Amino acid sequence: MLRVLCLLRPWRPLRARGCASDGAVGGSEIQVRALAGPDQGITEILMNRPSARNALGNVFVSELLESLAQLREDWQVRVLLFRSGVKGVFCAGADLKEREQMSEAEVGVFVQRLRGLMNDIAAFPAPTIAAMDGFALGGGLELALACDLRVAASSAIMGLIETTRGLLPGAGGTQRLPRCLGVALAKELIFTGRRLSGTEAHALGLVNHAVAQNEEGDAAYQRARALAQEILPQVDIASGMAIEGMCYAQNIPTRDRLEGMAAFREKRPPKFVGK
Repeated sequence: MLRVLCLLRPWRPLRARGCASDGAVGGSEIQVRALAGPDQGITEILMNRPSARNALGNVFVSELLESLAQLREDWQVRVLLFRSGVKGVFCAGADLKEREQMSEAEVGVFVQRLRGLMNDIAAFPAPTIAAMDGFALGGGLELALACDLRVAASSAIMGLIETTRGLLPGAGGTQRLPRCLGVALAKELIFTGRRLSGTEAHALGLVNHAVAQNEEGDAAYQRARALAQEILPQVDIASGMAIEGMCYAQNIPTRDRLEGMAAFREKRPPKFVGK
């Protein structure tokens, strides 16, 4: 059903029940589009909260969680691409104006939801790509770090800047950044809250590709889409698991499998005969 809806109109808005929204399309802050033709298999998530520079507010997070839950069940999603509908911004991080109105208990619950969101992205069954055509700060960079691959415009600005706000990265940044760059460099970037350009991030290995920005402001998206097209011919995980299962089934009745198990039990080298 999701695939049919996506193909009937360019962008399919997702709305969290009972919540107001300032997104540009149908009041939704997150829209989903499944591409067709030679791009079939690529699905895009458009982040579209212009009034808050795609800040991670309650509605935004709820809609993103909802979209991921739906797409996770769609086996036709071969590559998932995150992009922004707000020019010059990927995601500006936490919505601090909204968070300022929360109690301490509510902040704790919300940060836990953010961590769960990033974990959902990291565990998505298809490859994920972040197309960073502008600012990716704090939680915005944590979202990109949760993706498998990252592409940035050379002029994009990114960083885990939480320490400059009296905070610390709470949505996985302290864990994913050192795994990406190494512990010492990750500590330096987190302690200082330093901002990097797309070019600098590429030199450090934080992003896979950095490209010069174009007049439309979507150079990173165009490169990310080309990268997704390269990935499409690869076998998807569901098919790969099916192939593995068939191969294992062929192995079960072989003499060599039984010989290997016997050799392990008897603590001797196996004598395989190719049968």
